[in-house]
Amino acid sequence: MTKAQKSSTSSGPAATKLLKPGLYLVATPIGNLGDVTARSLDTLRAADIILCEDTRVTGKLLSHYDIHVPLAVYNDQSEHHSHDKWLGRIRDGQVIALVSDAGMPLLSDPGYQLVQAVQDAGLYVTTLPGPSAILAAVQLSGLPSDAFLFLGFLPNKAGERKTRLKNFADVPATLILFERAERVGDVLADLVAVAGDRQVAVVREITKLFEETRRGLASDVIADLQARPIKGEVVVVIDRAPAGPDYSDDDLRDRLRHTLATHSVRDAAGLVADETGCPRKRIYDLALTMKDK
Repeated sequence: MTKAQKSSTSSGPAATKLLKPGLYLVATPIGNLGDVTARSLDTLRAADIILCEDTRVTGKLLSHYDIHVPLAVYNDQSEHHSHDKWLGRIRDGQVIALVSDAGMPLLSDPGYQLVQAVQDAGLYVTTLPGPSAILAAVQLSGLPSDAFLFLGFLPNKAGERKTRLKNFADVPATLILFERAERVGDVLADLVAVAGDRQVAVVREITKLFEETRRGLASDVIADLQARPIKGEVVVVIDRAPAGPDYSDDDLRDRLRHTLATHSVRDAAGLVADETGCPRKRIYDLALTMKDK
């Protein structure tokens, strides 16, 4: 008999904690174990099984709170396999909890395909929000938070990494990314190369004993990292592109007319973008229109 089935016959205070069969996306602490919510703990205790990335990591949390529920590994490899087993368990009345090693599940972690499968089957899915390194880093960065974009992990190869940064350099939003501590300096150097020397914040060990935020121009933070290397879990927050002069489309067309006479559309757009600070896509679209005419 599942916990959900047992609960259907109970009454009193315990009955208020009963869960209907489904998939529960449960946030776990990103460092300090005290940050877990009471509702998350109640759900983990009530679950028939907990899907996790690493049983050793999740096992520490469960042991700390004296929770004894079976664990099963759900990782990047599991993401691409059949989910029929988990769907069958939910149909049989079971409660499945999905956790990541830390923070909110599915944010740069496996799980979205399982959510799709459960939803497509018409079964219940809900989230239990809680700690998030992304949101915590935005708070600690001191950078604008009215609009921000999460980029996850950047590619390992420098060329691909620069291309990714360049693609998002003109987005009018604060950029957030996860990174390994030993590679932060290289990432910031790539940023300076393709997007200029922007204000950044390197936030590490959030909610842990050695929590630290290093802020300043990317070039200054690079020098600081060389003098005082860092370890631990790191989130990098990057300020949006500075606002340039307000060029009208006619202003940009005037500049493009001269440049297109001796350059390709792509090169001309790049040159005018560098001169004006306007988004490359806007100028490239104008150049294409002019070329067609």
